[in-house]
Amino acid sequence: MADENNQVTGPDEGVTQPAENAPAVEAPAADNAGPRRERGARGGRGGGGGGRDGGRGGRGRRDDRRGGNRDDDGGEELIEKLVHINRVSKTVKGGKRFGFAALVVVGDGKGRVGFGHGKAREVPEAISKATAAAKKTMVRVPLREGRTLHHDGAGHFGAGRVYVRSAPSGTGIIAGGPMRAVFESLGVADVVTKSVGTSNPYNMIRATFEALTDQTSPKSVAQRRGKKIADLLGRGGSQTAEADAAAVTE
Repeated sequence: MADENNQVTGPDEGVTQPAENAPAVEAPAADNAGPRRERGARGGRGGGGGGRDGGRGGRGRRDDRRGGNRDDDGGEELIEKLVHINRVSKTVKGGKRFGFAALVVVGDGKGRVGFGHGKAREVPEAISKATAAAKKTMVRVPLREGRTLHHDGAGHFGAGRVYVRSAPSGTGIIAGGPMRAVFESLGVADVVTKSVGTSNPYNMIRATFEALTDQTSPKSVAQRRGKKIADLLGRGGSQTAEADAAAVTE
């Protein structure tokens, strides 16, 4: 039986049902439908490109931003020379445990050079440790005309003794073994050297650096003594003292 509001009353429990010609009533939207759509737009945890890292490019982009570390020397290119690598072993309960020790020389080819020593279980890691140590211990060596040393010198460490001499243009690097790596990284083009007493690369390198750290330039000597460079260069009877003084850069 239909009532005034076009509704039919059931015979059993009095449940009100809509009539056939009654207008359809639209159901109200759920309160949380909006937030669900917003989360879907940003992507779920398992969706491609979604989640906490998906909207910001993922973890890979953050690693790329951190990975661009430049050298402490202002990003300049350095010359790296592997001088010596030695395999060492340690006897333990289960057998022998092997490791590697690397000796590396690093320079910029413009008067700065350093050496470092590193040890690790693998060769690449040992070389990287030695290179990092060499960059921290770089020293400045004054060069004449950017190609040779200003004067002769000598150095010793332990049983090793080395002698270095300046040379005219076209001589080349007359050095062998570890000493050649030092001068090539330093940027010296003409030099004559001699090593006496030992062939241990560690002692030869340290003796060479002792000889290089004793190098001085006419400019530094003139500043220390309060004189002009031409006065120092002309004391030996040089007729071109003024021209030589003008050519001195370090």
